Amino acid sequence: MKNLMKVLSSAMLVLVVVCSANAAMDEDSIRDRTQPVGKVCVEGEDCGSATASVASGPRDVSDIYQSSCSGCHGAGVLGAPKFGDASAWGDRAVKGVDTLVSNAIDGFNAMPPRGTCSACSDDEIAATVQYILDNSK
Repeated sequence: MKNLMKVLSSAMLVLVVVCSANAAMDEDSIRDRTQPVGKVCVEGEDCGSATASVASGPRDVSDIYQSSCSGCHGAGVLGAPKFGDASAWGDRAVKGVDTLVSNAIDGFNAMPPRGTCSACSDDEIAATVQYILDNSK
């Protein structure tokens, strides 16, 4: 009797495994699991309702400073000259605004290129540098 129960249990187990494997292998299940996660829209093709985000114009320099510069220049992180520190910025201003803007765009010492504002234009970077200088006299 025990042997019969073992055989029946084993047969049931095999049947369950085979049925569940077959259920997972039907065409609808496979199609659902292999759906693409996105589509590529090539320039010039009709891409439906996809729209590119367009900047509405230059951003306010105080907003750029607050969102991208104040993290380091507000506290002097890694030797960054603090916003409002006339002596620290005065020493740097001697090099000229063009040098400061170039350093802000290209990166300098621990400062990464463009600070942390990779979406900022060169003009926005230059205006933000001037904003910092004007408020650090």
